[in-house]
Amino acid sequence: MLEKVTVYCASSDKVDGKYFDLAGKLGETLAKNNITTVYGGSSMGLMAKLANTALENGGDVIGIMPRFMNEVEWSHQGLTELILVEDMRQRKEMLLEGVDALVALPGGCGTLEELSEAITLKRLGKFTKPIIIVNTDGFYNPLIELFDRMIQENFLREEHRNIWTVVNTAEEILDAIKTAPEWNEEAIKFAAV
Repeated sequence: MLEKVTVYCASSDKVDGKYFDLAGKLGETLAKNNITTVYGGSSMGLMAKLANTALENGGDVIGIMPRFMNEVEWSHQGLTELILVEDMRQRKEMLLEGVDALVALPGGCGTLEELSEAITLKRLGKFTKPIIIVNTDGFYNPLIELFDRMIQENFLREEHRNIWTVVNTAEEILDAIKTAPEWNEEAIKFAAV
């Protein structure tokens, strides 16, 4: 049963409208399915679109933001809950705590860094929930090609492809979460050999 989903996405207001559409569709989908949205807490960019659309559709939204960002930016003041933490590391830990899945929308270096850490934590068995990469308009093609290269050159094993699932649209996300390969202790041990 899906109750909470973390979403990584950009705080930039300058990105193409197709990415705002994607964030809005995801926010609406999560809200209409009674799934709490957990995200970085910003009132800007795709983050704002995600949160605002979820809230407009009756959803609960939890933002997690470091105090220093709250002081200079950006925190969304209309959330169900805004959690202020001490630093980025604590924010990343809390974004993965107690959620049922992680969705990465297109984003910048922060999104990429968070996604890479989540994949590493899943590889090590510290986070075992589905990780969905939303490859709108081929945005993540270079990253997917890099993962393929890592597997081809034995930096990762073929089994590690089960760590993440790639979709292209917001409409595919919930099904991808529900059908993601299980990443349990047996899978972790097998992939480590």
